[in-house]
Amino acid sequence: MSGAEPALYQGTGVREPEAAYADREWPAGPPWRTFDTEPTMPEPPDDNEADRRLGPGSIRRTPPPDEVRMVNAALLLRRPLLVTGRPGVGKSGLAYRIARELRLGRVLHWPITSRTTLTSGLYEYDAIGRAQAAHETGNTGGVGAFVQLGPLGTALLPYRLPRVLLVDELDKCDMDLPNDLLTVFEDGRYSIPPLVRTKQHEPRARVHTADPGGTAEIEEGEVRCHAFPVVVMTSNGEREFPEAFMRRCLRLDVRDPDAEALGQMVGAHFGDRLGARQQELIGAFLRRREELGGLAADQLLNAVHLVTAGHRSDVGDDWEELLDAIWHPLDGEGAGQA
Repeated sequence: MSGAEPALYQGTGVREPEAAYADREWPAGPPWRTFDTEPTMPEPPDDNEADRRLGPGSIRRTPPPDEVRMVNAALLLRRPLLVTGRPGVGKSGLAYRIARELRLGRVLHWPITSRTTLTSGLYEYDAIGRAQAAHETGNTGGVGAFVQLGPLGTALLPYRLPRVLLVDELDKCDMDLPNDLLTVFEDGRYSIPPLVRTKQHEPRARVHTADPGGTAEIEEGEVRCHAFPVVVMTSNGEREFPEAFMRRCLRLDVRDPDAEALGQMVGAHFGDRLGARQQELIGAFLRRREELGGLAADQLLNAVHLVTAGHRSDVGDDWEELLDAIWHPLDGEGAGQA
């Protein structure tokens, strides 16, 4: 990124001091991607999921330049980022790295299956539960008590700073989902029909969100975002997406991590506990990966853990047999972290 202002995302994986972000202003987006809703949501909660997946937030990595460029372009343009690559190269980890480094709270994780619909990502309405409550108590209370926002629906709430939404394994989706997402991504808003139908006598409804114990007040059944979320969508490259969908995304291709990147990954999780064996084990992993046509990075981490845990068979024929079991071919399926 050029210009006087430094790039938002540095890609180091380091959690910056809270004071550096306490009163920051998010850079303005294009006029056609700016939403005028006033922020009403409190600061989002955080959790330790990024540290669990990536290692401690104090360990600095050397990011690929194209990763830094594309992430910052997506942040400034308010566009979803489609992250492609073979299974196990760390695509989903990018969402957690962005959230941790920029202090944007916990990642909202939306795992995609063949049964996933746009509505399921936005909200769920428990009509049966409401009917049962009416039968048992004679009073259903507000409709909002039976509405649960999904990860996408929560990400579009009016937060001051954008939430990070991970749309994981988009390849598995129904053929209609990418096109269904277009309107929501363009407009930054959506309606909740059960609340729209009752807005005359319940103009404000409190609903549950995708954050643990979280709630939000919805006015007249419509959610409008203030800061468009940071949307990271992962794909193993197993299918083509509609042209209209691709035109509204930025694409980042993640390559297999090289020896340096693997060393940084091992160091983030294990420090220097592997000692002199680190380069030896990484070299063996790279050779096996080349022979098999691909291995997931967490398959290396499994082997490292056995060594650092003092496994008695970390040399000789028994160790090689164990590596054969740990470093098995992916066979085109997503093994390990996406």
